[in-house]
Amino acid sequence: MSAIEQFRQATRTWLEANCPPSQRTAIPEGELVWGSSKPEFPSEDARLWFERMRDKGWFCPQWPTAYGGGGLSAEENAVLEREMRRLKCRPPQINLGIWMLGPVLLEFASEAQKLALLPPMCRGEVRWCQGFSEPNAGSDLASLKTAAVEDGDDFVVNGTKIWTSYGDKSDWMYALVRTDPKAPKHLGISLIVLDMKSPGVTVSPIDLISGKSAFCQVFFDNVRVPKSQLIGPINGGWNLGKSLLQHERKAMSTFGEFSLPNNFHLLPLIRQYLPKGASAADQALRARAQTCAMDEHAYSLTVQRLGEEARARKDVSAIMAIMKLVHSEQEHDKFEILLDALGYRALGWEDESFSEQELALTRGWLSSYAQTIAGGSSEVQLNVIAKRVLGLPSV
Repeated sequence: MSAIEQFRQATRTWLEANCPPSQRTAIPEGELVWGSSKPEFPSEDARLWFERMRDKGWFCPQWPTAYGGGGLSAEENAVLEREMRRLKCRPPQINLGIWMLGPVLLEFASEAQKLALLPPMCRGEVRWCQGFSEPNAGSDLASLKTAAVEDGDDFVVNGTKIWTSYGDKSDWMYALVRTDPKAPKHLGISLIVLDMKSPGVTVSPIDLISGKSAFCQVFFDNVRVPKSQLIGPINGGWNLGKSLLQHERKAMSTFGEFSLPNNFHLLPLIRQYLPKGASAADQALRARAQTCAMDEHAYSLTVQRLGEEARARKDVSAIMAIMKLVHSEQEHDKFEILLDALGYRALGWEDESFSEQELALTRGWLSSYAQTIAGGSSEVQLNVIAKRVLGLPSV
């Protein structure tokens, strides 16, 4: 028996023994477990699953053991992912630090920074948020104005960030700041990490039309950040930020696998509510649903291909560039079809005559618009693909 087959059998045995049956289902709304200094568990099984995967080092299976990871090879990690999918294991935690910042730290941080920042991520002890967008620097991120001015051994940070997901619940932030206001706008930016409990940090939640929101605006008033928390070179943050955004888009493209950002398995619901009539309108709606199902299957196959090519160390940047765009647009399209199938039943808000699921669907549909903007709007993603993947000239 080959070594990888032995690993497969050992992994399967371990998962079957350690993943509680209740953690082998889609994640209901409100039962996500976030890595945090104060983690909250919806059940004892969720806590057990968190702790067992943490102690195994499988929050970060491929990271080096020196930083708290599992030390698995790419091939072993692929086996682990397949076995978890086979059992329908929930992710033991959601951690933006691991998904987005961690890979950048592994590539660009100093050894001291890696030893300070990565092990707490691997133990699920820190909840991270992202400080990139500003009120006048969203799609044009290079226009950001939040300033970090050198003062002895610190930077003094002033400004604001907006659309900061879970900023009110996070322990630390990774942020792009302007460290040279006289340089061309792409060249005067640095990447820092900062403690959200630092004096001068104020967080204000933002309400959305869907009735729920993870978004916040964060204000910085003379916040002192040690220079040791600068990641990479001074004024070199733009390239690090681009690298981090690639990881962000990859993470967002897989959210649906974990019932994120909504808790609906939409295709079965669409089939449930599709009209059975013979009218042209009913037939057209069924055709849209079939197209949607084929698109989702194609997307799933592309995700598998991305993973296999990445493990083979091939350049997957072109595929990654399309993943977030396609996924967010597909999720929105599915909601549109479902609402068309439901008719007036899709217009509920707080009316007691509507079921809980129907009320939730309305909010999910509204939230799907936000997902085509978060992480880079669809229009910006199309520009990125046009210029960086297809090499088309600017008009």
